[in-house]
Amino acid sequence: MMAWFYLAMAIVSEVVGTSFLKLSAGFTKLLPSVLVVVCYALAFYLLALSLKTMKVGIAYAIWAGLGVALLAVIGRLFFHEAMNGAAVFGIILIITGVVLVSLNQG
Repeated sequence: MMAWFYLAMAIVSEVVGTSFLKLSAGFTKLLPSVLVVVCYALAFYLLALSLKTMKVGIAYAIWAGLGVALLAVIGRLFFHEAMNGAAVFGIILIITGVVLVSLNQG
């Protein structure tokens, strides 16, 4: 059960880090740049902890899928990036895929 918690926190940390990556303006702004490195280091540490008991393919599929979906939503809400119907449908497909892959965790 802790593996799922570690994976969830790893995803959150990676998503926050990637959001700061956008704010770092190509690593030209110090604080966002430092936060990128800290968040990514934490994300990989937490991912490694989750992999002690989870299958790597399952964990990575969930990590990547939810990260993409969450960042698309964050991009729309906070960075005012465009999102059309095809993008929304794609996010729905990603989330569906994550659910199907995670059913194979056992």
